[in-house]
Amino acid sequence: MPEKVGEIGEFGLIQRISDLLKKEGLQSERVTLGVGDDTASFLPRPGFELLVTCDIMVEGHHYLPEHIHPFEIGRRAMALNISDIGAMGGRPLYALISLGLKPEVPVQYIEEIYRGFLMELNPLGASIIGGNLSKSGNGMFIDITLIGEVEQGRAVSRSGARPEDAILVTGYPGQAAAGLQLILHAPHDSKLLSHPLVKVYRTPSHRALVGRTIGQTGCATAMIDISDGFLGDLDHICEASRVGAELFKEKLPISDGLRDAALILNRDPFNFFLGESDDYELVITCPPQKVALLRTVIAPCCPVPLTEVGRITGSARELTLVLPNGEKRSVRPSGWDHLRFTEEV
Repeated sequence: MPEKVGEIGEFGLIQRISDLLKKEGLQSERVTLGVGDDTASFLPRPGFELLVTCDIMVEGHHYLPEHIHPFEIGRRAMALNISDIGAMGGRPLYALISLGLKPEVPVQYIEEIYRGFLMELNPLGASIIGGNLSKSGNGMFIDITLIGEVEQGRAVSRSGARPEDAILVTGYPGQAAAGLQLILHAPHDSKLLSHPLVKVYRTPSHRALVGRTIGQTGCATAMIDISDGFLGDLDHICEASRVGAELFKEKLPISDGLRDAALILNRDPFNFFLGESDDYELVITCPPQKVALLRTVIAPCCPVPLTEVGRITGSARELTLVLPNGEKRSVRPSGWDHLRFTEEV
């Protein structure tokens, strides 16, 4: 029988996690106290600002445990936090992880989740330095606080977009949303569950290296990651910058995989692109004359295209979609809202 969390208890699990981190994780010379003390401590670098973000994943709401491996759960939870640091032009340093667990959860399940965390952190030179464990009644949750750094004055916020700026997007937004719908459409169909977009949903790719490279250029006026959906997060930029946006439908990058999934689901692929999703691609605004430069500098670290899809306008929070025939339609953001009354994932 697999060993259960309830059998070894909180401190036994802490020791098991600590042993795994020492064996498979990275140790930073700047960490003066790590896992095992009341708090962690580290030495910040002179000339750098600290970035701090946190995000939570709740079983049954943000992921379906029966359709995702615990290793993938760990990767997914960490990637979405890394994405936030990258969207500011920073690099991740240290993670603090709190887990809500049921006693009957196998210890190996938790170890695999931590291996997923390390799969995302190790290549970036980042490490886990602490956290907390608690008993959870109705399901598991993962709460991560991630600390990063960026050179002083180099952080890229949401609030700097200006009229006439180009709007750029990495990759193919909407794929994760389509992958989730494929799972819900036929949860026991092995053919659909092996669809490439299901993998995109289970283990989204962050663009932290791309975001950091863009931040180093000083060319971006605003940047955000697509955690709530392309249109929803573009609207966040427009709100913070007090501007509007005009998008050109014929320029929106729709992947072959998204077209295929939309056909299976009898949906419009553009609705997936514009609607709520958690792809963790980046939306960037910059002066039009800087677009070519950004494409050049990110090419070595960006495995997906950087597409110019529109421009910033002076009409505050007015979002317009221009059709191929020139017709203009007003569109509304429909990004993910964690507290809105809706169906679970």
